[in-house]
Amino acid sequence: MEKFSRLTGVAAPLPVVNIDTDMIIPKDYLKTIKRTGLGKGLFAEARYNEDGSENPEFVLNQPAWRNASILVAGDNFGCGSSREHAPWALLDFGIRCVISTSFADIFYNNCFKNGILPIVVSQEDLDKLMDDARRGANATVSIDLEEQEIRGPDGGVIRFDIDAFKKHCLLNGLDDIGLTLEKASAIDTYETRAADNHPWL
Repeated sequence: MEKFSRLTGVAAPLPVVNIDTDMIIPKDYLKTIKRTGLGKGLFAEARYNEDGSENPEFVLNQPAWRNASILVAGDNFGCGSSREHAPWALLDFGIRCVISTSFADIFYNNCFKNGILPIVVSQEDLDKLMDDARRGANATVSIDLEEQEIRGPDGGVIRFDIDAFKKHCLLNGLDDIGLTLEKASAIDTYETRAADNHPWL
């Protein structure tokens, strides 16, 4: 998993509440277990017209936000089913950070396991960040995970809280497998000892 420490990029405004995982990645894209290639399906029902052409009204289709790496979204982001394809699609598109006033628990935890930083802020702070995001490519936002700060294009700083263990995992690029491999030496020692003590197993 790619480490996350600092990120500076364009933030896309998506002022919609209760964005569920089916909106993030529709069920038609769930036939694969690969983590790549899902970016094309991100917000597909909003991004594309029925004939497959791009919907020019959708924020990520507009020139100012086509290369957004941060998403500023409404309350209760990631609700609905627990599909892990949702953070996969965000990451494959290039989104490394989602900022909202609240997240569904399963989606929130899945983000950390896939190298995405979900940040919870107050409504007042979200409103400010949404205004910043509406300025497009001329107004980049910087995220510093180590310092737990969001810095706006005008220099304003917003602090955010994060669980220390989740922060450690993101800073070091550790998913569940990575965490297990950190104990590889102890696991090998145990397996060797177990084989010596119980050779019939």
